[in-house]
Amino acid sequence: MNIVLFDPDEARGNLLPLTYTRPVAEIRIGMETLGQRWQAFLPGEYSWETATYLRAKYPHHAAADTLRIAANVVADAALAHAVSILQGGEALYCRERLIAVRGTEGKRMEYDGDIMAIDHLWDIFMLNDAVLRADFARITPNLPRRSPSETVTVIGDPENLFIHADAAPVEGCIINVARGPVFIDRDAEVMEGACLRGPIAVGAGSVIKMGAKIYGATTLGPGCKIGGEVNNSVIFGFSNKAHDGFLGNAVVGEWCNMGAGFVASNLKNDYSEIKLWNYPAHRFLRTGLQFCGVIMGDHTKAGINTMLNTATVLGVGVNIHGSGFPRPFLASFLEGSTAGFAEVPMAKFFQTARIVMARRGIELTQTDIDILTDIREQAEQYR
Repeated sequence: MNIVLFDPDEARGNLLPLTYTRPVAEIRIGMETLGQRWQAFLPGEYSWETATYLRAKYPHHAAADTLRIAANVVADAALAHAVSILQGGEALYCRERLIAVRGTEGKRMEYDGDIMAIDHLWDIFMLNDAVLRADFARITPNLPRRSPSETVTVIGDPENLFIHADAAPVEGCIINVARGPVFIDRDAEVMEGACLRGPIAVGAGSVIKMGAKIYGATTLGPGCKIGGEVNNSVIFGFSNKAHDGFLGNAVVGEWCNMGAGFVASNLKNDYSEIKLWNYPAHRFLRTGLQFCGVIMGDHTKAGINTMLNTATVLGVGVNIHGSGFPRPFLASFLEGSTAGFAEVPMAKFFQTARIVMARRGIELTQTDIDILTDIREQAEQYR
């Protein structure tokens, strides 16, 4: 089966700046990306239908018999089965939402079950609890595990704590699984004095540093270094918040760094409804939320003691530093402080990106450079 995960136009726009550098299917929530979850439930030959400038990295494969699936819909067993039995010309809808179509749409089929979908940036951290629990129940029975060390204090049912058999040291920490499971993947380390309260997923090769306080529902993708206090946040991977500071109700892309003392507010002083920058609307829109922290695009850096207002949106390649609170939206490839911002020189940016990625054994390719250059051009309309 040729399966294509397509970006619904409205969702793709609403999920910027995270979708600047990836298709919707590559958004991480729970223990996997949206695309990985579909592949687990519905085997096939997968490709992406996304923005043209991303297709060199995320190609699209056409075939006579193709099943197209909306990438922002969260897969589960029942939904995947309903999609798998579609015949040519049939399209599956849940109310007015197109979920999947096989070939050319002709006959409308209705799905009467419940679904979850990532339509807005805040859906990523709002739905992370439910998705993470479901992933834990599905994935962990098939993986090798080891018992926690006697130096680890486990609160709750030990079955809700999964430490991969090939995990790095997990010693001298407190892990509370009474309110949700905790997953620690291969090569991940949890240092002494750290406190984790589930549900939490610690990705492969990630490090939870001494004295860190991690509250659920939090997902830390592969290769992250985390310290200080983190609450209900999703970090896609290869990003660092290695020191004291606070991150809550937030989504952070890849290759980001938050310096020592970084603090991002997630609640307004008057407890009023939060507005968040929306790229398609070119303005701040109501969210219906009381809690929302920072949304940070890939390759963004925040210097020591950086303070961010509630619901700040930072684009790709932002470099922010200095005292005071910057405005709550910064377009991609800007650097500076409350004293003023200027465009990031791209040669300097690529030099830094090469160094940062090489530390994880990953190369900044020419394809990556072409994608980031295109994003730089798109950013002009938001300056």
